[in-house]
Amino acid sequence: MIKRGQIYQSLSGRHHPADRPTRILIKGVIPYGAGCWGQGTASVVTLTTTGREVRPRNVKLTQLHNSATTRDGQPRRTGYRLVRDAE
Repeated sequence: MIKRGQIYQSLSGRHHPADRPTRILIKGVIPYGAGCWGQGTASVVTLTTTGREVRPRNVKLTQLHNSATTRDGQPRRTGYRLVRDAE
């Protein structure tokens, strides 16, 4: 279940080798079937290496995953994987 306070890490391989993958923090969730515009989205911010929150935006819940592999065991190429659950 996706909830406020979780941290996800980018699965995209488009990073410069010296850079860390992008990490995002979930600030809020509008679940599927909520009956309002933007349903099925999460409000997120990018976390810098110092922990500063920048670049607020919304992402679709379908881009947030529990693991870096699909149910068939193949590595995911897009989206974000869960790194730290909410406290």
